[in-house]
Amino acid sequence: MKVALLGGGNPHSLALARHLHSLSIECFGIGRAGPKPAPLWLVPEGYRYYVAHLGEQLPLAMEILDSERPDVIVNFAAQGEGAASFGADAWRFYQTNCVTLVRLVEELRKRDYVRRFVQISTSELYGSCERPVAEDAPIRATSPYSISKAAFDAHLQMMHRVHGFPMQIVRPSNCYTPGMQLHRILARAAVCAVYGKKLQLQGGGLARKTYMHSDDLARAIMTVIERGAIGETYNAGAPLPITIRDLVDHVRYLSRLSWEQFAEEAPGRSGEDSQYWLDSAKLRALGWAPEILLRDGIEHMLSWVRQFPQLADMPHEFVMRP
Repeated sequence: MKVALLGGGNPHSLALARHLHSLSIECFGIGRAGPKPAPLWLVPEGYRYYVAHLGEQLPLAMEILDSERPDVIVNFAAQGEGAASFGADAWRFYQTNCVTLVRLVEELRKRDYVRRFVQISTSELYGSCERPVAEDAPIRATSPYSISKAAFDAHLQMMHRVHGFPMQIVRPSNCYTPGMQLHRILARAAVCAVYGKKLQLQGGGLARKTYMHSDDLARAIMTVIERGAIGETYNAGAPLPITIRDLVDHVRYLSRLSWEQFAEEAPGRSGEDSQYWLDSAKLRALGWAPEILLRDGIEHMLSWVRQFPQLADMPHEFVMRP
């Protein structure tokens, strides 16, 4: 098996690359920008990484794929960050997360080497929920980000139904991993805890989400590739939601800080859903379950931050990339 990772510089994509390397499965990545600084570029030995922007350089990306001829393509390429999708840049989310990928799939279905195309979607397209939601739950996307992801999911399902395109969709809960973007809450909290900075907790951290280590997501993706049915969608999430306040309080506790030392409340963000919670029974029936406890995952994040002191001075604001 050879696996192509689109969005191959994404931290969760790199977590999958490390997992594949541990299984001696060949993989390579394609991304829109060059390698990141060392703390954010945790790649396995021998990882081949090509720079090609899917939206602006699709012919180049296809040349790379045609040369490598992967059996499986896993797509992490996306314009992320739901909060940033409100406003004047909303069109970028539709352009990247839907239009660009529709063009990509149109090219891929002309190739005979692709056995599976695995789309990494999002739990956000189900919207706020009071109980765990399964894959057949109504789509209630509430941001341009989640709407754009839902639109491409629907396009893939149509392409399978009409043209037999060998797609699969994985909808994960919020994931975290060493090397992740520093504007993400768990990375930001870890940096603040280790280097004595004050964490700004938006809206008091009342929103509830499920958090899963990207190593568990990597195993979920491999379960779908090896045992999942073509044309199907699979949720992959941690069992229980937790408030963002309780999440960062775990970081505070493990760092032996007082709340007053560690955090202060900041205004909430626009359009934030109150709770994400996935029913992953369909994927569990294939033999998958999350293995990394949240406490152990947070310790992993803190160890990463201590390993790279330069993280203390790196910018942690979200930057919109074209």
